[in-house]
Amino acid sequence: MGFGEDLPQLLPTARIAHMRQATHALRDLSERLLESHQMPETRHQPYLLLCASSLDEDTAWQFADLIDRAGAVPVTLIAPASTAAARFPEAQILNASLSEPQNLEYVGTDITVQRLEHAAYLQITTALKVSGQPPHPAEGPWQDVPEELEGVQQPEQASPDESVAPDRSMPAPSAASDVSGEVFPALLAASTDPSGLRLLSPATSSVDADDEAGPATEPAAPSAPGSRVGADCADTAQAAEADVPAPAVQEPTAPDAEGGEAHELHAPEIRVLGPVEVTGVDSTGHGPRMAQLAALLYFRPGRSADVLCADMDPVSPWSTSTLNARMQGLRSCLGSDPAGNLYVPRRKAGDDPYRLAPGVRCDWTRFLQLVERALPLGPSGLPDLEKALSLVRGKPFGGRPLPWAEPHAQEMITRIIDVAHTVATYRIPAGPHHDLSAARQAVATGLDVDDTAELMYRAWMRLEAARGNRSGLHTAITRVQQINRALDCSLETETTQLINELLGSSTTVREAR
Repeated sequence: MGFGEDLPQLLPTARIAHMRQATHALRDLSERLLESHQMPETRHQPYLLLCASSLDEDTAWQFADLIDRAGAVPVTLIAPASTAAARFPEAQILNASLSEPQNLEYVGTDITVQRLEHAAYLQITTALKVSGQPPHPAEGPWQDVPEELEGVQQPEQASPDESVAPDRSMPAPSAASDVSGEVFPALLAASTDPSGLRLLSPATSSVDADDEAGPATEPAAPSAPGSRVGADCADTAQAAEADVPAPAVQEPTAPDAEGGEAHELHAPEIRVLGPVEVTGVDSTGHGPRMAQLAALLYFRPGRSADVLCADMDPVSPWSTSTLNARMQGLRSCLGSDPAGNLYVPRRKAGDDPYRLAPGVRCDWTRFLQLVERALPLGPSGLPDLEKALSLVRGKPFGGRPLPWAEPHAQEMITRIIDVAHTVATYRIPAGPHHDLSAARQAVATGLDVDDTAELMYRAWMRLEAARGNRSGLHTAITRVQQINRALDCSLETETTQLINELLGSSTTVREAR
């Protein structure tokens, strides 16, 4: 009450209702209590009233009377204490101005009261509005992303020798604990202890224990950061000299796809398809922030000092002296090209924008070059598509992008999922391009960047079905159900239909809520 009028429309699947007035909430609570009396099985569902405006004495009394008669229905009212406290003498009063933990006696634990400023609320609602808009149609090479497979692929018929041979793409169980932070954890859990995951229905399988694993593979080794240019790189980052970069502002241009491999291979590379790394920049001290600054300069060139300072820390923007110190440190780490031109040019005047030299490379640009060249070729483009996926080391920007990078990170995730889906679609069916190990690697890469992508779970299910691996199929189904249960949302229709098809017409999917 008193706020959040737009939330029910922005979160249609959530159990949120907006009440304009306290009397409306009283009526709704009365109806809820009547419903629980008529349908006792719904009594366990909690009812939370969050009131931002003060309650008048009469309304507070009516709420107290209703809550007193709620019986087994758990009802909680959160309201300003100034008017409500008198009618709820046993209710606990929390100090909303404190930032430290306070003890909540009712649940026997300490809690910290959260605050949502109006600006943050607007940011959240704006993001929800954008996410609810229909997707833009694919353009260019992305129009060639194939549709999902239809029907169920026939399981492979493995020879007796093959049936016991371990899948070399799977991590050994003994090593799972060492790499659990690098690959999709649910898939590792399935490979090391499938019995720990609840299966949907009993099923016996003649497939070896190794076949119960999910589609995870040994993670692609991240490209090692290049050697640092100069041993005093970290020290020079401290220097706050006036930064003076070169005139023309130029967007980073992608080299020709055919000659991309040979173009400036010695040039520093910014890697954002995983934790942010830059060739020559250390991962300690000021290194991580300089790497983030390099990514910002690459994706948003030509910005002024004020914009860069705010982008690097929206809550507590950098000072210009801090920005110039980090620029100097980055310049020392990246060095210059064979012709002596700095990869971080100096500015010629105080109002010149900040930028990187056009020769600086980025794994995202290389990813797009490979994919956009390969997609129009259909299955013939698989080598380049798989090479592009090998560039992915984890969630873009390390999974925690700064606000300026969030749209880029989302685009990267979408594109990576498209490519992983394309590879799986071409590799799973029988035929000249059939390769379930390659399909497994693609699915694992997709789930590693977005563990909620049902498109990838459907590919995983088809993969296990093609292998004749009933236990692996159950593992995939269980995992997608767990994910959706945690998100409090229903499975996509396509997912439900595929599960029913794969498990047989006699089995229907029932989602645990």
